[in-house]
Amino acid sequence: MTTWRGGCHCGDVRFEADGAIEWAELCNCSICTMKAYLHWYVPRERFRLLTPADRLATYRFGTGAAAHHFCRRCGVASFYEPRSDPDKIDVNLRCVEGAPLDSVEVRRFDGRDWEAAHRLSRGPT
Repeated sequence: MTTWRGGCHCGDVRFEADGAIEWAELCNCSICTMKAYLHWYVPRERFRLLTPADRLATYRFGTGAAAHHFCRRCGVASFYEPRSDPDKIDVNLRCVEGAPLDSVEVRRFDGRDWEAAHRLSRGPT
């Protein structure tokens, strides 16, 4: 299993995540578009924050279920706790050192209509 390292621009936030980068998700919702986020979902047990949590600030909006973390110093959002998959950490693949951005499969998610798109992506309930 590959261990990937990453973090924010200034280096105050550092993390490791274990796993294969098989695909990434590109969401068109307002916050993901503005942050240029490229989502890589990692099981919580395979993610390790290497720096103190107090170096992070957290932003919540809408339902408040997602915890959008970002560096207090440089403002870069390198990971967050997603509403859609609360058992995972959503890593911004653009913040992972050596990530295969040019070759990874990118799946599009219509986050502008989050509720409908989430139901479609999960299948019938």
